Amino acid sequence: MSFLNKKMSWTNAEFIPFKVCIAAAYLYLGSTFSEFFLTYKGFILGLFAVSLVYVMMLWVKKMRS
Repeated sequence: MSFLNKKMSWTNAEFIPFKVCIAAAYLYLGSTFSEFFLTYKGFILGLFAVSLVYVMMLWVKKMRS
């Protein structure tokens, strides 16, 4: 489990997709409790999925370099 202890330098621009991913997850979870976000549930879930894949690709790329 040494990959959890590895130090990586991330720029602010690289954190934007991560923040979008987390925000989309929170909005998706919150949509089950609010009628306002219920209409955007599919879009938010899609945004979460796309940003999650992108963040994971960035993370793997950083781990390899």
